[in-house]
Amino acid sequence: MERRITSWFSQNLSTEMPLVAYGHAGPPLLMFPTAAADYLEYERFYLVESIKPFIDAGRLRAYSINSVNRYSLLNEQMPPNLKAELLTRYDRYITDEVLPLIRSNCAGGEIRPITTGASLGAFLAVNTYFRHPDLFRGVIAMSGSYDVRSYLKGYYDDNVYFNNPVDYISNINDDHYLPILRQADKILIMSGRGNYEAPERSEALSNILSAKGIPHQLDLWGHDVDHDWPWWRKMLPYALGKML
Repeated sequence: MERRITSWFSQNLSTEMPLVAYGHAGPPLLMFPTAAADYLEYERFYLVESIKPFIDAGRLRAYSINSVNRYSLLNEQMPPNLKAELLTRYDRYITDEVLPLIRSNCAGGEIRPITTGASLGAFLAVNTYFRHPDLFRGVIAMSGSYDVRSYLKGYYDDNVYFNNPVDYISNINDDHYLPILRQADKILIMSGRGNYEAPERSEALSNILSAKGIPHQLDLWGHDVDHDWPWWRKMLPYALGKML
């Protein structure tokens, strides 16, 4: 399996941002880490190993990046307005910096990545896809929560709204994004029902998508399926098997 690490100073985030790429061919998958973790987390916890057959067969290229969660949502010292502003800057980092790199790597092939992540990574994957369904092809969200207001102590502004999927998806009514979303065929919202899972959060997002006429699949696994790596290592290859 080809593996390449690159890094650059992000103009949007004013810090060095590394990225790891796996594979030599196939459509791109953009992976967002959980909680406050880094771009190598999915490798350390063998999630990359779980999708290695797709990568080795040239059916997939995977890209894993850092998040800003440790500085934003999970930073108790950061004022809520700055937490929300950092999420907006992170969104620009993805579209202005990460996406051009992926397009360059995949020249001549599929240039709209599928996004994925578990836990807080699922929030980032959903937020990225639904903010830019013209730039991304779909989303695999595992064990996520899609309402970030609990991290912001009641603070609310435009940056909060446009980074809170349960809010802005409910109000999508334009003639550009909504028709694209209504033709989607690669939206998969997954959760277990076991320890530390919150399937009602996935159900809430599914209900919003259904109300907007956005096709998707809600896939809730059993009461033995916990919020933990062994299950995400099963979920992601299962989901890719359905999508690729």
